[in-house]
Amino acid sequence: MLHGKRIFITGGAGFIGSNLARLLAGGNAVATFDNYSRDAARFILGEDAGRITTFRGDVMDADAMLRAVQEFRPTHIVHCAAVAGIDTVRRKPVSTLEINTLGTINLLRAALAVQADIERVVTFSTSEIFGSHAYGSSETSSAVIGAVGEARWTYAVSKLATEHLSLAYWTQHGLPTAVVRPFNVYGPGQVGEGALSTFIKRALRDEEIQIHGSGTQIRAWCYVDDMVAGIMACLTHPNAPGKAFNIGNPRAVTTIYGLANTVIRLLGSKSKVGFVWKDYADIELRVPDATWARTQIDFEAKVDLEEGIPRTAEYYQALMRAS
Repeated sequence: MLHGKRIFITGGAGFIGSNLARLLAGGNAVATFDNYSRDAARFILGEDAGRITTFRGDVMDADAMLRAVQEFRPTHIVHCAAVAGIDTVRRKPVSTLEINTLGTINLLRAALAVQADIERVVTFSTSEIFGSHAYGSSETSSAVIGAVGEARWTYAVSKLATEHLSLAYWTQHGLPTAVVRPFNVYGPGQVGEGALSTFIKRALRDEEIQIHGSGTQIRAWCYVDDMVAGIMACLTHPNAPGKAFNIGNPRAVTTIYGLANTVIRLLGSKSKVGFVWKDYADIELRVPDATWARTQIDFEAKVDLEEGIPRTAEYYQALMRAS
């Protein structure tokens, strides 16, 4: 755990960024930089919000990013900000490529401007760089991007480019960067297009749970507390700089159809499962090999689906009662 440090989080009002900010706010100075296009912070931070410095800005604005970093003088930076979510990516492939790549360039240049203060920079990639079929993907597995022209893969391409950028800053400039590759993160406070959170909310209302395609797609699911623990390991472990890490739970693996039925069973829901046609490329198989993260930075996911789904459901149930 970090204490007495200064942590700057882009996308800090988002789902993962807010959870990280809340964890760190007790013993550190924490600042978030966000345009609040997705504001999970209002659900997650609670009374901790008053202990966090907020910069409202866009990662595409290089000057605003530099000013915020120079004003705050962080020791640690976590770059969560990005366009994400399959529906958003398919609607806005140009924005996806531009914001994810140029936003990361702006962040890395700002970090370099205060390099003397910087102890660690963690940037976000994605498990999507492994393409539509990947079982036991390790950090040394080849990146496999789908067909050019398929909008879904613009997200993966942008994130793969930022992996190379981040690690190049370590190689060329000595900026202590590390990269995380999240695998299907879920949990309380998620906003946007998360499949598991959508399943849970529909199950709590006994509504039909809709699955795209046949439901035979296989995923590994990572609870948000484990994701945050993976980021913390990258922020603190001496082995992290210059490396990328899969952050996921290879035990929490199921088909999408199996996931829907697990949600229904665990929540005692009356929901039925429905199938809808999909007109875009999908991920058929993606399960990480977590050996590298375990051996290099002592990270291992702890929360499995049987525990994580009820925890998440309790959160959304409380929101429904309050509304």
